Amino acid sequence: MTSAFSIQSPHRPFLAWTSVALAGLAVPALLLLAMAGAPAEGRPIAPMGAILAVGMMGAGMIGAAAAGRLLIGLALALVCGVGLAALASASGQAGLPDPASLGLAFLLASISFAARGALFARSAQGRGWWIAVAVVGGEGAMLFVAWAQPGALPDWLLALLPAQWASAAIHSAFSGAGATPAVWELAALAGTAAATLLVARLWPRRWPYLIMFTAWLGLSALVLHRPGLPDEAPAQPPLAAAR
Repeated sequence: MTSAFSIQSPHRPFLAWTSVALAGLAVPALLLLAMAGAPAEGRPIAPMGAILAVGMMGAGMIGAAAAGRLLIGLALALVCGVGLAALASASGQAGLPDPASLGLAFLLASISFAARGALFARSAQGRGWWIAVAVVGGEGAMLFVAWAQPGALPDWLLALLPAQWASAAIHSAFSGAGATPAVWELAALAGTAAATLLVARLWPRRWPYLIMFTAWLGLSALVLHRPGLPDEAPAQPPLAAAR
């Protein structure tokens, strides 16, 4: 059986890797630089976390789908995440008060995003990166709408988005709150990554999809309701609230 870590190369690789460069690095970097031009009080952390999360998703998911290799997607997501975080810090938008929490958020988000890209490569083969581009664009657009138009999207919809999970975890690390407020987002990233890799490993069997979707919905419910966490330390602040 073909390994989930190695799938055939995609069609039109130039377009695929151009998409990785644009979605994973160029566009997020431009957005961060544009935010850096705003007054200090106009530089919210939560949208910056969303930019980093979507950039890592673009690099990791599209990269894994384009290369057909999980580890390439993982490496690309981590490199883009570190690079974008360094750019945000260098432009004076944020320091790094909790590097351990940020590193954990980066690692779990990268594995989750790359796992989905590997599954797309396996299930759609050379066209998997197109699916990845659509997913990244869709989740990124919803995070932008949630920030630009407060209340436009319901909380339950945002709780379904892995990009929002990563955004909340990155926000928690940059705000100095540590990993505890984002424990359910981190658990959701880890759980869905494991379920997605199971589906990719057992492809073309279809029954593991039931496990993957059940895990995704169950973990999304935990992210939404946040059992056992104090009310005074929410881990998933609405993006609009940080404008």
